[in-house]
Amino acid sequence: MVRIFSFLDRQHSIASLGYSRWIIPPAAWAINLSIGQVYAFSVYKLPLTRSLGISHSIAGDWSQTSIAWIFSFAIAVLGCSAAVLGGWMDRVGPRRATFYASVLFATGFFGSALGVHFHQLWLLYLSYGFMGGIGLGLGYITPVATLIRWFPDRPGLATGIAMVGFGAGAMVGSPLSLGLMHHFASPNSTGIEASFLVMGALYFIAMTTGSLFIKLPPESTSSQPQGMEEDQSISAQQAIRTPQFWLLWLLVCTNSIAGFGIIEQASPMIQDFFPVGPLFAATFVSVLSFFNVGGRFIWASISDYLGRKRTFLLLHLIGVSLYWFLPDTGSTHLNNIRFFFILAGIAISLYGGGFSIAPSYTRELFGTKEVGAIYGRLQTATATAGILGPILVNAWRQHEIARGLSTSEAYRAVLHFMILLILVSALANLLIQPLDSRQKIA
Repeated sequence: MVRIFSFLDRQHSIASLGYSRWIIPPAAWAINLSIGQVYAFSVYKLPLTRSLGISHSIAGDWSQTSIAWIFSFAIAVLGCSAAVLGGWMDRVGPRRATFYASVLFATGFFGSALGVHFHQLWLLYLSYGFMGGIGLGLGYITPVATLIRWFPDRPGLATGIAMVGFGAGAMVGSPLSLGLMHHFASPNSTGIEASFLVMGALYFIAMTTGSLFIKLPPESTSSQPQGMEEDQSISAQQAIRTPQFWLLWLLVCTNSIAGFGIIEQASPMIQDFFPVGPLFAATFVSVLSFFNVGGRFIWASISDYLGRKRTFLLLHLIGVSLYWFLPDTGSTHLNNIRFFFILAGIAISLYGGGFSIAPSYTRELFGTKEVGAIYGRLQTATATAGILGPILVNAWRQHEIARGLSTSEAYRAVLHFMILLILVSALANLLIQPLDSRQKIA
């Protein structure tokens, strides 16, 4: 059995001299476009609340709050698995890591189909949340760490390339999910069960194909950033003992909470603000994905010229303004869905930009010696944000509605609270300084 899978060994993941580095981005996209489907999870929320009643929720159907935990759990496991398995990924190479990611991610969909069939929510937590979440973690950090090594001259561009695929996942996943549910829907089914099975199979094929082409650069190729020799790169164990790592952790966590709060609630949110249906809401999710993708590539590329710290500062300044005015676009005195689309889209572009800058920020601070392991540990910040973001939005929304506010007005306090988180993120960014010589000593 071991020999059957020997093609996954690390030595087969090292490219020969002359292997074009431009083969790596399409391989990375095949993986990231698949796992990026998690950003389209909100299109399932309302249908899952009607899995028994079909046309409407009945007694025994799941609530939005309980379903929100599926997304939170998946993001939390993404971060934790990236932290735990980052060093393992560096040792075994990208091919084995991404192949295992494809198996786990697809299994998450198959298990979720069983959960819907038997109406067992814990199966969705276990499948989509836990198993799929591990697949997310491996599938997320491996292309990022690999592209950083292939593009030492343009680290922002490299991470932007990787993150474009992940952010674009909802652009594919949202209409695909909606189309499959519509195709398989019947008087006795919402179509979710069959759509999960089909999507699991499609994503397994795409991710497995990508795993065959993603490789490490030849060992003779230098992958160190200019100005940082190999002996100045530090290990993951050293990195987590520095204040720079924990400031970067706080920066990523607080910046991500604001974005996750919108992404997880995107489809129900626009239906609460405006009189639109699920099809229009799915279009909104796709539009957010478009801005997410654009932000990941554009802001990461800009950071190669402005620097990571200055680019993050710009993101924070714009973000404060957007989160202040966003709830006004859906209020009764403005009620402008075009403004809502634009402001929400730009806000998500900042979130995507922050995600794509973080890997190159990590590389810039700590070097490439164990970049996969260090960035993996940093993903515990993403895990924390993935839990806190949806919980804050859903719980606070319910609290405000219980106080007598309308569903649209209930979001105002939540979105304004996000401004405080952005300010905390900005402060952490300002406090980050390069490692000094004592911190670089092993």
